[in-house]
Amino acid sequence: MRRRTMASVTANRVDFIEALKRIKQVVGPKGWTNDLESMLPYMTDWRGMCGTEALMVVRPKNTEEIAKLVALCAEASISIIPQGGNTSLCGGSIPQNSGNEIIVSLARMNKVRNIDPDNYTITVEAGCILKDLQHAASKAKRYFPLSLAAEGSAMIGGNLSTNAGGTNVLRYGNARDLVLGLEVVLSDGRIWNGLRGLRKDNTGYDLKQLFLGSEGTLGIITAAVLKIFPEPTEVCSAFCAVPNVAAAVALLELARSESGDAVETFELMPRLMIDLVIKHIADCKDPLSERYDFYVLLELVSTASLDIRLSERLELILSNAFESGLVIDAAIAQNETQRQAFWKLRENASESQRIEGASIKNDISVPISRIAEFYDIAWIKVAEMEPNIRLVAFGHIGDGNLHYNLQIPEHSEKNAFLARCEEFNGVINDIVLEMGGSISAEHGIGRLKRKELARYKDKVSMDLMKTIKNVMDPGGIFNPGKVL
Repeated sequence: MRRRTMASVTANRVDFIEALKRIKQVVGPKGWTNDLESMLPYMTDWRGMCGTEALMVVRPKNTEEIAKLVALCAEASISIIPQGGNTSLCGGSIPQNSGNEIIVSLARMNKVRNIDPDNYTITVEAGCILKDLQHAASKAKRYFPLSLAAEGSAMIGGNLSTNAGGTNVLRYGNARDLVLGLEVVLSDGRIWNGLRGLRKDNTGYDLKQLFLGSEGTLGIITAAVLKIFPEPTEVCSAFCAVPNVAAAVALLELARSESGDAVETFELMPRLMIDLVIKHIADCKDPLSERYDFYVLLELVSTASLDIRLSERLELILSNAFESGLVIDAAIAQNETQRQAFWKLRENASESQRIEGASIKNDISVPISRIAEFYDIAWIKVAEMEPNIRLVAFGHIGDGNLHYNLQIPEHSEKNAFLARCEEFNGVINDIVLEMGGSISAEHGIGRLKRKELARYKDKVSMDLMKTIKNVMDPGGIFNPGKVL
């Protein structure tokens, strides 16, 4: 891939400056800034990682403006960092160290272009905030199921570019499973219009899949046709204490089989996670009177009238789970307020860890059947390396995904702890690989996991990925230094 050096910038200074000038003209005076203070929020991600200073932040208002500015960047070899809500956990949406990058924020492209309730589709622009998208679907008496803790600020373009997971993957799949069509600006400024709301289209390669999960390295997603679903008619939630992780996995099987596969959410939470949330987040309370080592947030969802109410089915499931020893205590939400109180504990897991101090984050997946085995083996290995380390392992075990996070030992020095990140992650990822898992279940690769990807991904896959990158972005202008 061709990379622009500062020497080449100097050699072609006129073209470079002219390109920046024309980009400003394309987006208009309200569509760009090079003021450092104004740019800082775009250069710093949720984890506090800060990229080097970008040339400017550009905020185009439509696809045509993006196409024009991409063409100008391609001509002048200016790199582009596509950015949605900047909620990346892997440094995928901030500048690196080239000093030759512009950030293209999709924030102004936030329209819902069309809702087709009969076709069960919604067409939205990439800057549409996930929560707003959910509300738009709800107004049409439909349901968009992608849900995650950052949904109040995360934008759908970023969700699709990273193939976001979230809490409802068990029932509806990852972000890519919710996409029927895309509109994408390519590296030469052309617009690929694949906005088709078809569930059957067998006319060659499924091109949209190239861009879903590619983290903005192959093109800029500007709009999408997404699947929507019937609105739930009944949602039932239970906060369950379980004796161990193996019991949680067994409870999942029981709940799926006895509910007619109505399980939408199945989230594992350890005691330490609950303690940190209650410690740092206001108005969070323990749902149960006793303390236990592990908990599961279980939700059943129905979109149809059933011969037995879902709440009765949930009570029957829990009754059977009590008898078999899979559940040792539980609270069932009696109203939406109680349900949201359960969710507040889960959704503030990452924020409470951030407030508590440094942590080493792992976003892994293994087959569901091996979740308990992985949990125990990895913990033994990590504890041998650092007996005082605190494990905060939580997540979507209904789809095999654990956020296996290591919290800094109390009274330890931050930099010394973080300096061991590669050491700890190497041990954890080796176990993941042995169990046929993935080192990144839903957070992507970004900047932080490039070395790990090169180590754990097989050579043929890496060669194919590099070939696709070279063909789709021969100038290397899209999100350089990310993924590959």
